[in-house]
Amino acid sequence: MLTPAIAELWEQDAAGGSVRQRLYRVLRLAIIRMQFAPGQALSEKEISDAFSVSRQPVREAFIRLSEAGLVDVRPQRGTYVVGISQKSVREARFVREAVETAVSASAARQGLADKVIYELRDLIERQIRCASSGQYDQFFILDEDFHRVLALGAGHETAWRVIEEVKAQLDRVRYLSVPDTTPFEKLVQQHADIVDAIEQRDEDKARQAMLVHQSEILISLPQMVQRFSSIFEDTNG
Repeated sequence: MLTPAIAELWEQDAAGGSVRQRLYRVLRLAIIRMQFAPGQALSEKEISDAFSVSRQPVREAFIRLSEAGLVDVRPQRGTYVVGISQKSVREARFVREAVETAVSASAARQGLADKVIYELRDLIERQIRCASSGQYDQFFILDEDFHRVLALGAGHETAWRVIEEVKAQLDRVRYLSVPDTTPFEKLVQQHADIVDAIEQRDEDKARQAMLVHQSEILISLPQMVQRFSSIFEDTNG
């Protein structure tokens, strides 16, 4: 059950919070990275033993994972990782597009502090280095950091919480799509275009740059369904 990669996620998680929150973050990321495969059963006892925690926080983490659409909790039968739903991916993308285009426009309209712009530029540079060395997992983490820093830097903490709640299924496809379907260089350039527009205080350009970025998944999704048909629940869309 507990592979070295998942054990490493547990050791690397330093975001704080309760054991339940830590378990949720680690199990969520393990599912997104396909370290727990669709259809795989998750055992409360095995996970509690592996992480040396009681079964109650594991049970609570399973409930949150179920609410995020990542597992199916079946009473008296067990908990199973669900396949990826194209419908859920498209709905999550729709919500994320609406929220993040508004965040980008707001950032351009009000401007961002110099330190936020610097951090966004630094994240882009770090992504470039990851792209050149093939560090897929780190690139994915930096991509997440970019969008979080932008939303929080613009003062939209609630918007970021909304995005985090809806994007679990979307993240699974995003993770699968890099780098074969969606080139690193393309994503990095899209991030740079967003920051350029915000620095220019051009609301329409910032909104459009984010729209292009958020539409990328619609290009890669059909290819992912074709390549990984066994992990999608609705291969016909």
